[in-house]
Amino acid sequence: MRVDLNADIGEFSSIHDAESDQRLLRTITSGNIACGFHAGNPVVMRHVVRLAAQEGVAIGAHPSFSDAEGFGRREMRLEPEEITELVVQQVAALAAIARAEGVRLRHVKAHGALYNMGARDKDIAEAIASAVASLDTSLRLVGLPGSQLLSAGMRMGLSVAAEGFADRSYEPDGSLTPRHIAGAVLTESAPVVERAVRMVRDGRVAARDGSTVSLKVDTICVHGDTPGAAELAEAVRAGLEDAGVTVAAL
Repeated sequence: MRVDLNADIGEFSSIHDAESDQRLLRTITSGNIACGFHAGNPVVMRHVVRLAAQEGVAIGAHPSFSDAEGFGRREMRLEPEEITELVVQQVAALAAIARAEGVRLRHVKAHGALYNMGARDKDIAEAIASAVASLDTSLRLVGLPGSQLLSAGMRMGLSVAAEGFADRSYEPDGSLTPRHIAGAVLTESAPVVERAVRMVRDGRVAARDGSTVSLKVDTICVHGDTPGAAELAEAVRAGLEDAGVTVAAL
C-alpha cells in the first residue's frame, strides 16, 4: 500500500510566519501552495517553494476564488470562463516562480469553496480542469473521490488523484461536512490517525451520522490551518507507516 500525504501551505502574509510550514514540510510528501487569491503573495510563494525544494517535497498550486477576506471559503457565483481565467492566473504565477527556483509544479488542488463547488458542479469542474489542461497536461488534478472534478480532469486527459481528509468530518454522500457544523474539523490525533489508516487500508471512512462511506484515495490531506497541524501530520505519517503503508509523493 502506498499513499501521498499533503498539506495546504503558504497560507500566510509574511515569510516570518513560515514556522508551521517548515515543520509540515519535514513530514508531508506534497504541498499545495496558496497562490495569492485567498492567502499568500509572491514573496511568500517563492519562500515556500524554496523550503519545499530543500525538503524534497513535491509542490502543487492551490488556486481559489479571489476572497482573502473569507479565506476562499465563501461560495461565489462566477461564469465558467471567469473561473477558468482565475485558475490560469494563479497556477501560471506559481509555475513561473517554481521554474525560476529550478523546480516544477506536479499537481493542482483547488482551495475551499472552489474545491467543493467543483466536486459537485459539472460546469465548474470543467472550468477548473480546462484551465489546468491549457497550461500543462502533465499536471495532476486533485479532488474528492468520485467527484465531478476528477471526472472532468480525466475527460481533459489529465492524471487525477483522489483525496481523503484525515482532519475533516464526512457526510453520508462522501462530501465534507460544512465547517460551520460542530465537529467538522478534527483536531485530536488518535481519531485523525485512525481515519487516515482506515481510508488507505480499508477504503472506508465513517460519516457524521455513523454510516460508512466507501472511497479509494491516492493522497491524504492534513489542513495547514488546522490547530496543531504539524503534530497531526507527524502522527498521521507515523500511523500510516506503522500500518505498513508507504508514504510517498504521487
